[in-house]
Amino acid sequence: MPSKYIDFNIDAAQGYGIYKNDKETELLKYVSSVYISCGFHAGDPLLIREYLLKCKEHNLTIGAHIGFNDIAGLGYRPMELSSDEIEAIVLYQVGALASFAKSYNLTIDSVRPHGAMYKLASENFEFSLAIAKAIQKFDKWLNYTCLDNENLNKVSEETGIVVNREVFIDKYYTPEFNVNWDYKKYLNDDDALNRIRTILHSSQVKLGNGIFMPVKCDTIHFDTKNPNIVQLLQRANDIVKPSPTNFNKAETSGWV
Repeated sequence: MPSKYIDFNIDAAQGYGIYKNDKETELLKYVSSVYISCGFHAGDPLLIREYLLKCKEHNLTIGAHIGFNDIAGLGYRPMELSSDEIEAIVLYQVGALASFAKSYNLTIDSVRPHGAMYKLASENFEFSLAIAKAIQKFDKWLNYTCLDNENLNKVSEETGIVVNREVFIDKYYTPEFNVNWDYKKYLNDDDALNRIRTILHSSQVKLGNGIFMPVKCDTIHFDTKNPNIVQLLQRANDIVKPSPTNFNKAETSGWV
């Protein structure tokens, strides 16, 4: 069924100390959800606090952006972890952000992996399942945001966790419905915006071979490293006004 509403999300606090991406602040007025880095791959206490307060000012939904403990590599280097280690790093990061948010009368509603953790979760069912179980151990009402594919569907079926199925606006999809993870390759703006229109009108994504693949899209991710991100978000808002995933699901079910 075509989507009437869609969530736009970005990652924030993607810096540490003197290293910041000041462009993130400008983007807040164009999105409905923000995933704040929790201090492992990026984000220090002052930066996290800054973006919590900015999200409060803009009335945005807040999520935890979790990653491997890899500040030097910005979380893009893969790691092999046991199930206990996965649980520990997820609980540590989600707990830190949730506690910080609580002190400002804010709550978080979802969790999204970053970088190498996201890629592994999208490709490895057991790893994704371990993340989901850790999220549920902290709070069974938190949503789990990851790439729309069979792994995420299986995780949802096995655990009952509410998932936010995500599509990248500006990344290439292979004929096998995998994302091209080259972080320097982006669709041109017109093709990216057409992806939004196609999702809204027919719930499909165009693959690298020109074939259209059905998707279940709750949220669209905008990469803050994309050099055209500001203009892209501005134009995307002309197509549809972003709305948080939980509101969209409630509205669709008739509860609003």
